Formats: sequence, C-alpha cells, structure tokens
Amino acid sequence: MTKSLRTAGHAALTHALVAARQQSGLTQQELAARLGRSQSFVAKIELGERRVEVVELVEIARILDVPTADLIAPVEAVLQKRR
Repeated sequence: MTKSLRTAGHAALTHALVAARQQSGLTQQELAARLGRSQSFVAKIELGERRVEVVELVEIARILDVPTADLIAPVEAVLQKRR
C-alpha cells in the first residue's frame, strides 16, 4: 500500500471535507472549536497536509451533519478508477 498523503484519493477526501464544511455554513474556526482543536488543525486537513484518522473523520461528519459514507464515497470512486 502506498502512502495516502497527496494522492488522488486523499485529494478527493479533502475536497469532500471542504465542500461539506462550506455547505454546513461553518468556518474552519467554528469547526475547530467544535472539535476542540485549533483552526490550523482543520486548515492542515483541508490543505492535504495532514491525514484524517477514522475516528476524526466520523466526528467531523457528525459535526457537519453529513453521513460519513458521503465523505468516503469520492475516495472510493477515485480508487475504483485505478482498478
């Protein structure tokens, strides 16, 4: 398995996260506050500089009121194309 940072799948996840956050009407600062983290934590995720752990992804999805599967679907689509 290759490293996931800066791959097409990782980019798909970051784009899905940014879109979900924006659709929820939250700023990076507001999401970070709800996560109990810094704004730079959210920024690094959205810029693709940091991987998101599964537990973090589920928590982010819950805060954004989006099914976790909706955030994962774009990653699956990218990986499916590679088969």
